[in-house]
Amino acid sequence: MNYFIAEFIGTALLIIMGGGVVANVVLSKSKGNGGGWIVIVFGWAMAVFLGVYASTALGSGGHLNPAVTLALAFLGNFSPGLIFGYIAAQLIGAFTGAAIVWLAYKQHFDATEDQGLKLAVFATAPAIRNPLYNFLTETIGAFVLMLGVLVMTKPAATLGTLDALPVALLVLGIGLSLGGPTGYAINPARDLGPRVAHFILPIKNKGKSDWRYSWIPICGPIAGALLAGLVYKLIN
Repeated sequence: MNYFIAEFIGTALLIIMGGGVVANVVLSKSKGNGGGWIVIVFGWAMAVFLGVYASTALGSGGHLNPAVTLALAFLGNFSPGLIFGYIAAQLIGAFTGAAIVWLAYKQHFDATEDQGLKLAVFATAPAIRNPLYNFLTETIGAFVLMLGVLVMTKPAATLGTLDALPVALLVLGIGLSLGGPTGYAINPARDLGPRVAHFILPIKNKGKSDWRYSWIPICGPIAGALLAGLVYKLIN
């Protein structure tokens, strides 16, 4: 069960840092309020670095993402028997990380009137709502992420601690280049776990959790990662 603990800790750290930087920028009366997109993107890159480094050092290989887990299994580089455990750890870790962010920023959630900004701390949403294009954007982002990871880690197709920095830089680039349309979930656990937390937690005047959109940051990243796995297999 060491891999479960490692994935849980890594994903929780990912969301604490990533959700935390969003909270710092968008919630009322925070000292980082109004910091903007660049602050958020850099914060998420550092979140990925910490999460990948920690989970890899603890022995799970630094997936933190169900789409990555499924793509590696598709390529034959990951045991199918571990898929459920990894994804469960990622989802529980993401939920836990989101709950910790809420506790840290509880007073700022209370002081924020905009329900959309509160949800933005937990989950992604499109700038222009169009299911087809939103799905395509998430697919493209996850494709770039997965193909980049596979190329960086060839031939092992599993992350080591030294790979944490290039993966973080890759996520930074994706956020800067492709993050505008949907907020670049590129990770089903990153969106679903915190969205469930938003639904469950007693957040003052929180509004709806936008479940109608929730399938896109789940299915888009999985499709993109599997497509990257297929392309990688074809060219190798």
